[in-house]
Amino acid sequence: MVRTRRPGPGQLALPLGFRPALARSDFIVAPSNADAVAWIDRWPDWPDLGLGFRALALHGPAGSGKSHLAAVWLARASGGVLIDDATAPQDERASLHRLNALKEPGGQLLLVGREAPARWPVRLPDLASRLKAIPAVALGPPDDALLAALYAKLFAERRLAQAPDLVPWLIARLERSGAAAADAVARLDRAALERHRPLTVALARTVLS
Repeated sequence: MVRTRRPGPGQLALPLGFRPALARSDFIVAPSNADAVAWIDRWPDWPDLGLGFRALALHGPAGSGKSHLAAVWLARASGGVLIDDATAPQDERASLHRLNALKEPGGQLLLVGREAPARWPVRLPDLASRLKAIPAVALGPPDDALLAALYAKLFAERRLAQAPDLVPWLIARLERSGAAAADAVARLDRAALERHRPLTVALARTVLS
């Protein structure tokens, strides 16, 4: 049975560390991310598209699952290059050189960011053409079913039990994003530990309102 962690008498309420579950089997597949999952599962059979290397760009809002999928890919792609939080480069010639260096046999690249590389304001024509050639797959906002599964996963990672009406309450009232869900669970974990209270809607109203 999973129980909420509580400090004993006289103990400081320190949050215990936890390790997010980032294996492929831990990823929650939904319509909003199914295309991205299919591309990651398809590796290493990504198209070359004349780049001289194989590449993919994942883009979407914070907390949509990009980093989780990137971790899955990186665990599989020995020697692959991952660029997280990718944005328009300040040094475009250096970025072009970096892409050209991937033309070695077996070059693989995964870009992860908020926007597709084709939308970056790049002036160097050669770099712009390469970025536009990279397949880009979007991860969209989650639906209710995905949010419910995500909250369950986040609470389970921290070994926290919660009242059965808490997750529906959170879904109905908080921002509908993975980032907001992760922040809410972290704040509730801390508050429950400090106040020696169970995870309930009453606590959530106090902490998150």
